[in-house]
Amino acid sequence: TIITFTTLLIITFVFIYSMYWYFTHDLPDLTKITGYKPYLTTEIYSSDGQLIGEFGTERRKLIPYEEIPPLVKNAFIAVEDKRFFEHKGVDLKRVIGALLKNIEEGEIVQGGSTITQQVVKNLVLSPERSITRKVKEAILAYKMEKNLSKEEILYIYFNHIYFGDGTYGIEAASRNYFGKSTTEINLAEATFLAALPKAPGYYNPRLHFDRAKKRQELILKIMEDEGFANKEQINQAQEYKIAIAPRRNTNLEVAPYFVELIRQYIENKYGSKTLIEGGYTVFTTLDVDLSLA
Repeated sequence: TIITFTTLLIITFVFIYSMYWYFTHDLPDLTKITGYKPYLTTEIYSSDGQLIGEFGTERRKLIPYEEIPPLVKNAFIAVEDKRFFEHKGVDLKRVIGALLKNIEEGEIVQGGSTITQQVVKNLVLSPERSITRKVKEAILAYKMEKNLSKEEILYIYFNHIYFGDGTYGIEAASRNYFGKSTTEINLAEATFLAALPKAPGYYNPRLHFDRAKKRQELILKIMEDEGFANKEQINQAQEYKIAIAPRRNTNLEVAPYFVELIRQYIENKYGSKTLIEGGYTVFTTLDVDLSLA
């Protein structure tokens, strides 16, 4: 009996170790997250501080975590991961809830990924849908929460996620869709932006405004139900008329030939990689008033 028990114990140990090795031996390097350095847009400004040109592979403008208004943070947390500040990377309660809901509906209608898992998936894992990837995602999410604070994870999340229309990160999205900084948007606009990352193409407000608006209304209801906003705030947001700013091509608006000369100068002196990935701010001597006169 003792020999049998010992044998079973050894087999169990070997099995657990084998499974652990299988899922962890080729995990990606977490430094891609802990040393977060995304592609940034290089911006060209006139002498009076007006943006006249942009170059980059991903239209993104970093915004510090502290500058993101609480209402914006709450909008995303409410719909994406309401227990974000409670779990350790993986929300088992949410996973079980999503599993039961999917079984009930007979199809995948709800996901169980936390914001931490989404950061892992977007930065270091492939987008494939498989059990192996989900297990790796969970392991890395747990490790990331051991190395970064919740605020640091949210900083990466808000600056990295894709919002459609070629924009990455909340700041670039806010400027693209509303023509103003994240620091200036209201609850209605914040929940509207929170509607987009789930499926940026499907909810693209320039092409499918009604879809995005319907999801925004759902997010407002979730915020009220979960206590992220009071009734008065929700009513004001529901009554606010969302206006999408016209799409801009900054490079062609003010001084296209001058902007092109600046582009050539930077590329020749510092290289193409610096131009389209470096996120530099370039101030020029151009006087916009004189160039338009």
